[in-house]
Amino acid sequence: MNKGEFIKAVAEKANCTQKDAGIVFDSVIDTIVSVLKSGEKIQIPGFGSFELVKKPATTKINPQTKKTIKVAACKVPKFKFGKSFKAVFND
Repeated sequence: MNKGEFIKAVAEKANCTQKDAGIVFDSVIDTIVSVLKSGEKIQIPGFGSFELVKKPATTKINPQTKKTIKVAACKVPKFKFGKSFKAVFND
């Protein structure tokens, strides 16, 4: 399912226009990004949690050249599904 198909499905379930569902979808994504950038964690009971995780600098080996490469430290978004959400798929 791509973004357009997802928005269409949400619009049908919510009984609204695809335009309105698209605006809500984009707003949700923008809010998640801005909250994570501010350093906060988002917890949605029954679904999961979003957080920004710091990855330390490391050295890796290029498999083609066998040379070591320094990988800089960075921040990556992380999502963890909640127990009740995972339980839906494991009845």
